This record gives sequence, structure tokens and C-alpha cells, in this order.
Amino acid sequence: MSAPTDRPARLDARGLRDLVLDAGSWQSWDSPVPPREVGESYARELAAAAEKTRQDESIITGEGLLRGRRVAVVAGEFGFLAGSIGVAAAERLISAVERATDEGLPLLAAPVSGGTRMQEGTVAFLQMIGITAAIARHKEAGLPYLVYLRNPTFGGVLASWGSLGHVTIAEPGASIGFLGPRVFEALYGEPFPAGVQTAEHMAERGLIDAVVPHEEIAEVADRALRVLAARQTWHHDVAGAERPTAEDGADGTDPDDGRSAWDVVTASRREDRPGVRRLLRTAATDVVGLSGTGAGEKDPGLLLALARFGGAPCVVLGQDRRGQSMSAPLGPAALREARRGMHLAEQLRLPLVTLIDTPGAALSREAEEGGLAGEIARCLHDLVVLRAPTLAVLLGQGTGGGALALVPADRVLAAANGWLGPLPPEGASAIVHRTVDRADEMAAGQGVRATDLWRAGIVDRVVPERPDAADEPTEFCLRLGRVLGEELAGLLGRDDTERFRTRLHRYRHLGR
Repeated sequence: MSAPTDRPARLDARGLRDLVLDAGSWQSWDSPVPPREVGESYARELAAAAEKTRQDESIITGEGLLRGRRVAVVAGEFGFLAGSIGVAAAERLISAVERATDEGLPLLAAPVSGGTRMQEGTVAFLQMIGITAAIARHKEAGLPYLVYLRNPTFGGVLASWGSLGHVTIAEPGASIGFLGPRVFEALYGEPFPAGVQTAEHMAERGLIDAVVPHEEIAEVADRALRVLAARQTWHHDVAGAERPTAEDGADGTDPDDGRSAWDVVTASRREDRPGVRRLLRTAATDVVGLSGTGAGEKDPGLLLALARFGGAPCVVLGQDRRGQSMSAPLGPAALREARRGMHLAEQLRLPLVTLIDTPGAALSREAEEGGLAGEIARCLHDLVVLRAPTLAVLLGQGTGGGALALVPADRVLAAANGWLGPLPPEGASAIVHRTVDRADEMAAGQGVRATDLWRAGIVDRVVPERPDAADEPTEFCLRLGRVLGEELAGLLGRDDTERFRTRLHRYRHLGR
């Protein structure tokens, strides 16, 4: 992989700030750096850096408006001693994060740095602990933290506040990594492999969410904050939303329309059936795609996004039918990515929507060695105890452990041709009858249909298909979107303690 050549011109901290924030809205939070007792050589470096950048440190902090929304900003300045972080810069940064937390503001960070300041030694290196603690307290308060990694971002900066974002994007062509290539070559006598420490490679590996040019930062951040910061304002946003009608499955009558279990299974497998991507394109607003686990794994079988349905905000975990096949089934990495979404919903008190549509999880040596069973268990654990509202949707196929991992929720919906079973009906038939030829009987006997699940109290609501979502993809997605908006608003309006207690009671007594 070759290094990118289309790297944009570097913007200093003030230039980036002025590009992203509303004109004239900036208010600095910085107070002058107090006099410091340092050696002559370091003093000369500080003076030269201040003259070059017209700043007194490598960090600027303050607040402004982003599309009219008040936000806090911390940004690095590479021109000041390569953006390195010493004690004074760390104090400025920590104080700004603490103020943002106290004032309940979303925090936008734009790191750019060669790392911690070598001239200040270990004491500078350990500042990353205090910075991380301040970010952690900000996130624990349920406040959004968005990160834009710039060229270059290395060392302790990347290993602390640069890697803790709820959403993390990066500058095109940016050099990003832990150990700087110059240091690597000095230590090991050979160049660092080309193309590894780039924003694009990080995005491919699921380490960051996207590569975004300067001129698009404000739009991406605004869309993300319309979801991430909506926990307190959702009731205003849903007031004018379109509500589902009785024809959308809102009347509570028995949803059985006479189709057999095998008809349902067959319909769910149609290649032209709409999936999570079509649903988001058609029925959601303010969609921001996230990518990967943040820890170097990415599975095309799972789509992670922020979105709103009917004005109600949510984190979406969707099993992507387009990204799954016999040769590339849903693997352990998809479930680890799902757990990232669960933790995001937990931190920001946002509802979590899981969209289940899978022919089954991977059955392979790689899946076993990757801990597939353990990841299913951890997903079940995290979902059952999640303090955020949860809504599961059987969008299509609901096969085995891959489906089970995303089922536990406060409310469970199903498309009329959605289903849920421990195995594909053919597999169940092979176990019981030693042949796959009685799959239709097994599907009927196991009660896998959405209507059977509704009667059993497993599904709370069935969304009609007329007669098949594949034949009316736009209408079906809009119908489901209206139902999701209403369901999310209902969950957001419930008392958290009562809702959590009801969820635990549901799964304790299911089938009894």
C-alpha cells in the first residue's frame, strides 16, 4: 500500500476553528501561560515557537456555535513545537474539558501532535493520564465527544485523547500512529512499512469511522450531534413526526395473515428484500455511519450508525444482508462491533435499535478461534443489563446464535416475513429427521413465524408486508420507520427504572 499523495494543505488550529464554527461565534477560554523555569535551550525553543505561531502553547481552547449549537473546542497547533504536550498544554486542555463537562457542552477535539514533549520528560508523558481522566468524566456525564485526527497525530496524544471519541474521523492523507516513523527507523534501522500509518488505512481496518475533508467536518459533526445530543430534546423533535396508523400494525389485533411458516422463511431469503441500508436511506434522518470496533476489526455483516426515526435519536446495529454470504458469514468481529454500539448507547443514554437479518453466524475454525460463542454471550449480557432503552426488530432471517445475540430488548418488533429460530429449518430437519426435506414441517412446528412469536409474547408488534417487503420496498421501509419512531418515543418517555425492571421480568418468565 503506497502512501497517499492527495494530502490537503495544513490548516493551523485557528484556521480549522474558523472553518468549522459559525462566523464570529468563537470565545477563547485560554488564559496566559504563567512564567516557567526552564533551561536556556528550551526557553529559546518556546520563544521561537510563540513567535512563529502567535500562540503561547500548543493547545487552544474555547467555545463557539456549530450550526447554532453551543460546543466546546480543544485543538492542537503543530507549529508550536510539533504540537507536543507538556505540563502547561495539558493543564489548558484538562481545564477546558472540565469546563465543558461542568457546563454540559459537547466537546470537539482536533489533535495534531508528534506526541508528548521530550524537553519535559516523564512528567509530560504522564500528563496523558490526567487528560484521559478528564475525558472519561466528560463521557460519564453522558456528553458527546467527537474527534478529528489531523496530520500528523502520534504517540501519547493518539494513545489518550485522540482515541477516545464517540465518533472519530480523520483528515485525508493524515499520518497517524503510535510510534513515529523517524523514531522507528532510528531504533530498528529500517523504514516503517509504507501506507500503514495513514488515515485511509485506519478507516479500512475499523480503527476510525471515516476520512473527512476539512470542508465537510461541520456537516458530519452537526449530523452526529443532532443524534448524540438529543437525549434532552427528543420530545420537541418527535412532536410533529408522522404517526403510524392501524394499517401500519398499530391496532393490536392478531397479525396472522394466513401465510405458512415456510412461506415466511422463503420470503425472508429473497435477494431483493430491503435490508438495513434501504431502511436507513428511506426512513431515517441524520444518519452518521460508524465503522468497526475501534480496535482494528471490521465485519461487513454488521452496520453501525447513528440515526433518527421520526425525530427520535438512536444507535443502530443492523445485520447487513448485503454483507453476509456463505463465504463471508457473520463473524465474531461483527459482534464485537455490535458491543461498541451498545457501549455508545449506554454512555450517551441513547436508545439502541438492533435490526436482525442473518442466515446465521460463521461456522468455521476462524470463528471458533475468534471466540464466537463468547461474543454471543457477551452481547446477551450487555443487552440484558444495558441501562439505555432497547428495541429489537426481526427484519428478515433470524437464524441461530447470530440472531440471538441482538434479540434481548425492552420491545421486540418483527416484519411480517421476519422469523426467529435456533437453526435454519433445514438444519433443524436434519437433526430431528435425518433429512433436510422436512424443513417446512420443522419451521411450522418450531413456531418461528412473526405471528407465532407474537402469540407467544416474544414479539410485541408485527409490521405488515403487502404482501412482501421485496415487492413494496419503499412503502415497507416508510411503514417500519413510522413504527420505529413511535416505539422509540414510547421508550424514551418511560421511567428508566421501571423499564429496566420490566425487561428483566420479561426474560425471566418468557415461555412460562
